Formats: sequence, C-alpha cells, structure tokens
Amino acid sequence: MGHDKQFVPYNPQYDELSKRPEGSLHVEIQPFLVITERDVIILDTGLGFHTGDGVLQIHDNLREQGYQPSDVTKVLLSHLHKDHASGISYSENGVTKITFPNAEYCIYRKEADYALEKGLPSYQIANIEPLLRTAQVRWLDGEEGIVDDYIRFTHSGGHCPYHVVYLIDDGEDKIFFGGDVAPQLKQMKMRYIAKYDYDGKKAMALRAEYAERGHREGWQFLFYHDVKTPVATL
Repeated sequence: MGHDKQFVPYNPQYDELSKRPEGSLHVEIQPFLVITERDVIILDTGLGFHTGDGVLQIHDNLREQGYQPSDVTKVLLSHLHKDHASGISYSENGVTKITFPNAEYCIYRKEADYALEKGLPSYQIANIEPLLRTAQVRWLDGEEGIVDDYIRFTHSGGHCPYHVVYLIDDGEDKIFFGGDVAPQLKQMKMRYIAKYDYDGKKAMALRAEYAERGHREGWQFLFYHDVKTPVATL
C-alpha cells in the first residue's frame, strides 16, 4: 500500500519487497472463517481481489475449507475501510453481486453513515452501496449489544471513529476479533501509538485492556493483519 492508499497484490514467488515504491507498506490481510453450531461466519471481507482465474480470492479460500459462498450465514464487519470491506460485493459480467448471497451482514450504522460521507481514499463506496440497498444488512446500534444471544459487539473507536469489535461466545470457546484495534499479536505485547489510527492513544489503551481481559477469560484472538500468528491466546 502506498501513500495514495492503493493496494497492489504481492506474490512472494515473483515480487521483491525491496523493489516496492518508496514509502509503501507491506500489509498482510486475512478475513477469518469461524464455524459454530449455529452459523458459518466471515469476519471482515478483505480487498475483493480475484485469482488469476478470475475467481474471487475469498471464494477460492472458502472452497478450500469445504464451504461454498452460499453457506455463509453471517458476515461481521469491524469497520468499512477498503482493506476490510471491499469484498462485500463484486462485479461479474457487468452485474454487481453480493459476495455471500445468503448471509446477514452486521454493520455498525454510524460507520456506514461515516463511510458514505467520507468516501475515497479510505472507503470503497462502489463495493459498499450495493449491499446497503439490500435486506441483508443487520444494523448495529448503541455502544454495545448482542447478536443472536452469543455474539457481542462493542463500539471501540480508536482506529476510526466508529470501529467495533466482536466477542463470539458459544459456551465452549470465546473468540475475539478486534479488527484494526487489535490487528497483530506484537501490538498486544508492546505499548505504542500507531500513526495510522484516528485516536492512537485510545487504540493503545484498548489493546492493553483487551489483552488483560482476554488473558483472564481465555479468549482466542484473531489477528487480521498477522499472517504469521493469525490466532493466539495471551
């Protein structure tokens, strides 16, 4: 990702990081699949990139795990920045389609309003708007709440004004997804303010809070920007 916030795929077989444009960042991105007795859940949807065969990368990855896009029942979105939400919809033969046609998309209402107001370069409105015109959106309101008795969302802010985090508790496991407030394992262990956060001090404090509570309660953390350690307990 460069200063223009444009994302360019990196293939370690062919590309060299040393040859990337000056000032660009190497960003690791990975949506998550969580299976419970009640749902097939996707956590954030990625950039919406396609494989060399023209297949959505997230569809390809899902099928490798034995699931079809139509099997997904819930999509939990931490926020709508384009590296987390451009996979909401896609275009096929000139027709816009929702990436997971049978899923309920959980979106914080204030984040959607903010995204539509701000637009590019952080928000890819062309991918967000088609979903907002459907009945597949489940609007999240308030500072916190429960989705179907076992998925708690909390308005965190920090990375962006209306960022939310999720705790999935099915009675057996507690899975925490902090989106860009808790994006990497190393950030949970080191105290520093990230320049890319809307409120860096708040995000730093939240990471410490989540780390302490997660350690105490036995959470499994999912790290969206950490392919080396995508899942960990603290």
